Amino acid sequence: MKKFFVSAGLAAIGAGSLHAATYAPDVTAMDASKIWSVSGTLRGFYDDNYTTGSGSQKRASWGFEFSPSLNLIVPLQQTEIGLRYTYGLYYYQDRENSGANPIDQTHEADLWIDHAFTERLEGKVQDTFVDSQDPQLTTSGASLPYREEGNNIDNIGIVTLHAEVTMLLSTDVGYQNSYVSYQNHGATDASFLPGGSGASLAGFLDSDSHLIYLNLNYVYDPDLVFLVGYQFGLNQYTAGEPIGVDPFNPNLFYVSDNLNSYSHYGYVGAQYVFNENLSVTAQVGIQYTANDNLPSFDSQSQTSLSPYAQAAATYTYLPGSYVQVGLTQSQNSSDTPSVNTSTGSLSTYEESTVIYGSVNHQITPELLGSLTARWQYSTWHGGADDGGSQDLYDLGLNFSYAINPHVSAEIGYNFDYLEGGQLVSSYHRNREYIGITATY
Repeated sequence: MKKFFVSAGLAAIGAGSLHAATYAPDVTAMDASKIWSVSGTLRGFYDDNYTTGSGSQKRASWGFEFSPSLNLIVPLQQTEIGLRYTYGLYYYQDRENSGANPIDQTHEADLWIDHAFTERLEGKVQDTFVDSQDPQLTTSGASLPYREEGNNIDNIGIVTLHAEVTMLLSTDVGYQNSYVSYQNHGATDASFLPGGSGASLAGFLDSDSHLIYLNLNYVYDPDLVFLVGYQFGLNQYTAGEPIGVDPFNPNLFYVSDNLNSYSHYGYVGAQYVFNENLSVTAQVGIQYTANDNLPSFDSQSQTSLSPYAQAAATYTYLPGSYVQVGLTQSQNSSDTPSVNTSTGSLSTYEESTVIYGSVNHQITPELLGSLTARWQYSTWHGGADDGGSQDLYDLGLNFSYAINPHVSAEIGYNFDYLEGGQLVSSYHRNREYIGITATY
């Protein structure tokens, strides 16, 4: 089946998922030559801050992870159907010592259907569902790594349609839905009294978001494609709980849907293939956002205009060895809502810049080394930390050794550091692991 590149679809996913690092690169990638495959990973680890906390909230633990996976690919004449399910069991010795439940469980499911209606018209449906406590697994929602006990659901679904109008002109149309639901809920007005717990995670993170886009592509030459595009995004917060109190009237509260917003994006871009080893894509434009559901006692501006950009490059320097780098710049809803006690304004959004890169190097035919790095810089608009900023750094190093075609061993290290502002405490986190993966 003919494949195609949907740049705006990738842009939509990238903008909604600013935090997506795992313990290690995926060494159990699906083998398209087989209809089905099963795999299992067993790792031992040490995590010196699995609560992502600071001070007395910081907890360290030894533990192990068991993660079996089932993969299915059904290639038909004009259709490809794929399914992947992964179960994760994580045991933390520290929690058993303290009398708490020592086990976390996660469920991840990916489904896609790719269908070629004709030689010039192709559609694709994708869905990723996650039920977890681990913030590293989320596909959308919070840009900060919130770790919370319970069944926290994160689902992202995408429908895309690619049509070749002529040999030089084509269009990409798509729709994306992102659904987030945290089990931590139940905040009431009393939660904001002195000594109260304040807003719940569900109060300011539970959401049902929609994004549609249209791209027009022009093939200038076989190696250079230009595009112009438009996106419309709608963010709706669904918890229906108080998330802040008016400092001038303690009987007035901000609620979840005060964070509702919609955005218009306009951008131009290009994709250029320098040679068989190097390709670059880029998009630049403007994002207009309106928070039209703020209460009357919030006097801040309800509209904003900000830059929007995405860029990525891939360079393959040896067989099995490559470098990837990229950048995203966008405005996203604030996941640390607070109220400015001087002005009474609510933090409605933050501007985020993400720079990331990875290197995969085939050291020997059996030994693969991987290095990943990411920096996220965010600034807040409104709220207690209006104009403030925070930095989030992630670094990962992994070595995988293929013992035979079905079994591989791995060892790795991950480092996270959050330099928080007034609202979020700074922390650092080190994780070391060693494990083995079997695939059939």
